[in-house]
Amino acid sequence: MIRLQVRTSSHAELVDITAEVQRVVRESGVQQGICHVFAPHTTAGLTLNENCDPSVAEDILMVLDKLVPWRGGYRHTEGNAAAHVKASLMGNSITMFVQNGTLALGTWQGLFLAEFDGPRQRQVWVKVVSC
Repeated sequence: MIRLQVRTSSHAELVDITAEVQRVVRESGVQQGICHVFAPHTTAGLTLNENCDPSVAEDILMVLDKLVPWRGGYRHTEGNAAAHVKASLMGNSITMFVQNGTLALGTWQGLFLAEFDGPRQRQVWVKVVSC
């Protein structure tokens, strides 16, 4: 397992980590297999979505803010309950296929760390397995 370090710079943002995960896959030497990515956090998650047009990430964050506003009368007393809910909605793991030594992604797909309680130093764990 490889642990990637991701520095977030905003309270809420989607950080494109596709290139870093692709590097891990390439360096693993696995030609055919799976790549499992896990975010060991309760206020950050992972999502696979379009990484060509940055307005898509902005729209995702905007909709999540409408669905789960930062101030919402939550019972969690640390003040970051919305971040916990958003991270749960996103999920904390993604599994992708590896074909010919690279991630098998759709034309516009990219992998993002979804930060909801930043800025922070985050980890993303990556495991590449041959099949």
